[in-house]
Amino acid sequence: MKKIMFLLSFSMIFFNASYSQKIQSVEIGDTFPMSHINYPMKSVNGKDYSISQHLNKNGLILIFTSNSCPFVVAWEDRYQRIEDLSQKYNLEMLYINSNHNRREGLDSYKAMQSHHKKMGYTFNYLLDERSELANILGAKTTPHVFMFDKSSKLVYKGAIDDNYKSATEVKNFYLENAIISLSAGKKIEVSKTEAIGCSIKRYIP
Repeated sequence: MKKIMFLLSFSMIFFNASYSQKIQSVEIGDTFPMSHINYPMKSVNGKDYSISQHLNKNGLILIFTSNSCPFVVAWEDRYQRIEDLSQKYNLEMLYINSNHNRREGLDSYKAMQSHHKKMGYTFNYLLDERSELANILGAKTTPHVFMFDKSSKLVYKGAIDDNYKSATEVKNFYLENAIISLSAGKKIEVSKTEAIGCSIKRYIP
């Protein structure tokens, strides 16, 4: 019996180690991974879109998000401000849902469609079917922000700001400042912050 338990434990460790190798990470200055530049993701409007279709402006903001994570709920009223800034400075923006293990419930495709309509999002909300985009970029939480410049290089990743609990008590507007600096051609002073949120419920084969 002990031998069987040992073998099972070893198998699980080996499985987790093998799978963890599939989760990569992009760092500041890295170019968007070409392996997934044309990776198709279904939008709530029923059409498929890829990252390559959204890198032709001044930059691209990706927000890994969900429909019910308490951290997303707390931050979500600030998404509109980010949308407004993106439009002002001619940046593209995409919401990405990678919660594969909640596709039968709160993060189903239909739930995404309803949530997009309810929140009045302007930009596309895309289904990352098997968490592939999350894995290739190293997205860990909802929310988790990745911003690329017009040459597809990562210039900011992390949190939206420094206070998910209260929009009125924010002291550091990380993403907003990054957008403004990028658009002005200036150095982004804080290019990486800790993403705080619910873990992505990713696909595990």
